[in-house]
Amino acid sequence: MRGTRQICATLAALTESARRELLTFDDPAACMGLSIPAPFLELAGSCVRSATERVRTVRQIVPRHALSRVTAADAGWAARLPGRARLTDSIPFKMILVDRTVAAIPLDLELLYNGILLIRDPVVVQALVRAHHALWEMGEEVTARPTPPGSLPTHLRPVLEALLAGLTDETAAARLGISGRTYSRRVGELLSALGTTSRFRAGAEAARRGWL
Repeated sequence: MRGTRQICATLAALTESARRELLTFDDPAACMGLSIPAPFLELAGSCVRSATERVRTVRQIVPRHALSRVTAADAGWAARLPGRARLTDSIPFKMILVDRTVAAIPLDLELLYNGILLIRDPVVVQALVRAHHALWEMGEEVTARPTPPGSLPTHLRPVLEALLAGLTDETAAARLGISGRTYSRRVGELLSALGTTSRFRAGAEAARRGWL
């Protein structure tokens, strides 16, 4: 399906039909700086806001890198999301999935206004629900207040605790329910935040900063 008018009408009808559950993969920062049709921008905001007021379960998964850019442009964005959104390292593609019956995915996997594919096949829809659930379980809660400068980011505390416990990367990743690659990336992020490249010095530096 292509054409701004037709896409807007379809997405509006889709989100309006939601009654029990609305699941999304979304990267709001992906649209920043692009020339996007005004009707689509208005629709994107109003549809999700309307759904969150009406639908019992709303779960939005957003890539972590988008948080600072979006909150800089809309200071109230994060405050509207606690309990309804989680951050992950990345999302596989953009998606809107309604009541586990129909999903809308961009034809280019990135921008909905370039064209969408509606999926109603029960097997495919169920696979998308499972993919969303898996990322949701791995995600970090979006809080109304950003992490204060100089404090330990929430998603890195379990990593610090795993390092202090002397767990192997494989064991720690399994306990945290994340992949080994994601765990290694978070260890690197933690060490960078601590200003060290040594796992052995991480505990001492965390203690010095009052993170323990």
